[in-house]
Amino acid sequence: MRTIELIDVLWLKGNSIQAAFEIESTTSIFSGLLRMADLITMQPNLNIPLYIVAPSERRSKVMTEVNRPTFASLSPPMSEVCRFIPFEALQERLKVAEDFIQFLKPEFLDAISEATEIEHV
Repeated sequence: MRTIELIDVLWLKGNSIQAAFEIESTTSIFSGLLRMADLITMQPNLNIPLYIVAPSERRSKVMTEVNRPTFASLSPPMSEVCRFIPFEALQERLKVAEDFIQFLKPEFLDAISEATEIEHV
């Protein structure tokens, strides 16, 4: 329970977690990912989207950290369940959704989030 309390934002529907977010503007991306890794390790049947929200200039750092061996060895690998959302894209999307924000589901983020899995050539 302590691990869940440390996650920056949980999207809830009743008592059910719908999505988890780590907001990383100045703090370590690794520590945010570690909290989310703890969540999916402790709750293996929890099938929710995970998001790292950070400035766009931290995109490459997010991709590198998500694909570290520590997170790649999880089941499922972190890169398959964690997506990146740039602050700027989120702010724009929230402005558009302002009038109906209370009715949104986490899936509305699919259009602005990006996969973190690195394609192997």
